[in-house]
Amino acid sequence: MNQEWMWQIEDGFFRQGIGLICGVDEAGRGPLAGPVCAAAVILPKYLQLPGLTDSKKLSDQKRRELFPLIREHAVAYGIGFASEAEIDEINILQATFLAMERAIARLDVKPELALIDGNREKDFGLPVRTVVKGDSLSASIAAASVLAKVARDDRMLELAKEYPGYGFEIHKGYGTRAHYEALRALGPSPIHRKTFLRKFYAGS
Repeated sequence: MNQEWMWQIEDGFFRQGIGLICGVDEAGRGPLAGPVCAAAVILPKYLQLPGLTDSKKLSDQKRRELFPLIREHAVAYGIGFASEAEIDEINILQATFLAMERAIARLDVKPELALIDGNREKDFGLPVRTVVKGDSLSASIAAASVLAKVARDDRMLELAKEYPGYGFEIHKGYGTRAHYEALRALGPSPIHRKTFLRKFYAGS
């Protein structure tokens, strides 16, 4: 599959003389439990990684195939988390920005521009452009979406061992029927987002 179209957004900036562009995306804004994760990735110009696209469109197996390839070929990458406690304290949007800030801070190379998935802009100390549906349109953002998704899934697999019975290893904290049934039976765990459970408990 020819993926040149995935570089069209970056290409416009490359033509302006901007060389180091990092894509930034998050995973885990919606779950009832666990952290939100973000990744920042600077890829070599026009790198072709077969199958790279929005992580939500990929199988877990494909994401896990791409995960080491992205890390191997990236000019630099960083992964950051914001905890469920931080989500409750500052809200999910600000916690997502915090995770993104931490991911960008972990880059070994300072980018000249950050492409952020979505339409909400934040000052990260460097020029920023938001891209709606960026994880389907930008190779850099797509790579970040894969790293963030796999890193968060792995964190939830670890937490599933620490807090058994909730099914975190299956639903990764999202509000599935099985998750709600576990909540009714066990009550919230220490990694549940209290602010996300208000409606659940108000209606129960």
